[in-house]
Amino acid sequence: METVKNQVVEIKKLWKNKRQLTLQALNLAMIVFSALMIWKGLMVVTKSESPVVVVLSGSMEPAFQRGDILFLTNQDDPIRAGEIVVFKIKDRDIPIVHRVMKVHEKEDGSVEVLTKGDNNRVDDRGLYAPGQLWLQREDILGRAKGTLRYLGMVTIILNDYPVLKYVLIGIMGIFVLTNKES
Repeated sequence: METVKNQVVEIKKLWKNKRQLTLQALNLAMIVFSALMIWKGLMVVTKSESPVVVVLSGSMEPAFQRGDILFLTNQDDPIRAGEIVVFKIKDRDIPIVHRVMKVHEKEDGSVEVLTKGDNNRVDDRGLYAPGQLWLQREDILGRAKGTLRYLGMVTIILNDYPVLKYVLIGIMGIFVLTNKES
């Protein structure tokens, strides 16, 4: 009879541990999906596929430093010379943050834009796709509307040292899974 009671107690402990592990896994999933929903919500509000970007180079100094976080909007109002835009070149993964130098509005309503980094000597035609002399409106991801200084350095460090990224993600996952709910 005592052996049966011990087995029942062990089964209850095992069931409680499995239940708690399941709750912790659901908690982790809720955090991940909440972050994704916030990102998608920002995409809808800002009309930009990338509402937040990190400045990766010093080409826009002194306006923006390497590691600054920029908040973008991509509203339909006209692009003007002097505005800071983020654009993506065909067949390149990383967006570029530069200032609009010239804007050509054609009779058919289309717009062509020439950009340049504030800290660069020449315009960006050398960065554009081969044969491309101007950016089209569809190349522009958004305009800079706000900034957080240097907070993006965390992203740069994690990209420069990918092992560190996986270690931190692992530590956070273990913390969430082992944290006991009271």
